[in-house]
Amino acid sequence: MRQAEAPPSGKWTGPVHAGVKAPDPILMPDPATRFAATARRLERLAAGHPMEAWLRFMAKLSMAQHEVATTLAPAAVLDASAVTRTVEARLPPLAADGHRRESSWREGLALLLDRLDTRELPPAALDVIAQLHRADEAMLEKLADRFLRGGLSSAEAGAAVYVAAALQVYFTDSAARLKADDLRLLEERGLCPCCGSPPVSGLITASGSTPGNRYLYCSLCSTAWNHVRAVCITCGGTRHLSLQGIEGDPGLVQAETCGDCHTYAKLLYQIRDMQTDPYADDLASLGLDMLVGEAGFARHAPNPLLLVGEDDATEA
Repeated sequence: MRQAEAPPSGKWTGPVHAGVKAPDPILMPDPATRFAATARRLERLAAGHPMEAWLRFMAKLSMAQHEVATTLAPAAVLDASAVTRTVEARLPPLAADGHRRESSWREGLALLLDRLDTRELPPAALDVIAQLHRADEAMLEKLADRFLRGGLSSAEAGAAVYVAAALQVYFTDSAARLKADDLRLLEERGLCPCCGSPPVSGLITASGSTPGNRYLYCSLCSTAWNHVRAVCITCGGTRHLSLQGIEGDPGLVQAETCGDCHTYAKLLYQIRDMQTDPYADDLASLGLDMLVGEAGFARHAPNPLLLVGEDDATEA
């Protein structure tokens, strides 16, 4: 693993040149394109990858998410006054651990399981899908609550992948019905201003009117928000940050490690590949996670499609 030169401490305070505008603080997701883009990118990355079969399965899951996102009726628009109250209180209006979900997320789960290509799945995975089809409303809601609030057991981890996928569609669709101008960044800048969830990765832009900015992409509702570069998204530290990468890798994906809190967050450099996707490229770079983990750094937050049960995490 190679280590790049540590970034400078503090925030950038250089001049603002004519024609350069401040980056948009918040970017809302588009459910019509979000999951299809991830599916296409995963298929492209899978070719010749050491985890090719798994990445192709994740591509199929993402395409099933796309079909749900473009088939089911949109989620109801949140009451404008309620959104205003939560935003003024510096709270996320779609708080993952407190939002009253509509039943449509369960309809989305059923449709996702129906549309998922299961022809190459092992018997154990097919059994999990069959169990979810048979599960009643109360059981599904409890599983969703444990996924969003913590408390999953190892026995529930397999089912949680599909529940997480369905909830991603539901929250992405709900977020898309809000306006970026009505939202505010949270005091804890490492969390999504829309649902309060952690990001799955950060993208350093290479296009548009504000290239070179970092946007964090929410692991649940797909909202993106601007975050200052060279600042740890976990503790806000600036003094002991380093960029870690795999030796010989083109540098598309790097890990920003913090020597203060011993966490890391992934950075994707769009200039290396304009087709990079925050969700697909995170899944395809698990080798980097392993190397950084072996060096003693914990990930800022897990990818929701890779969760393990609490008892597994305790044993790890």
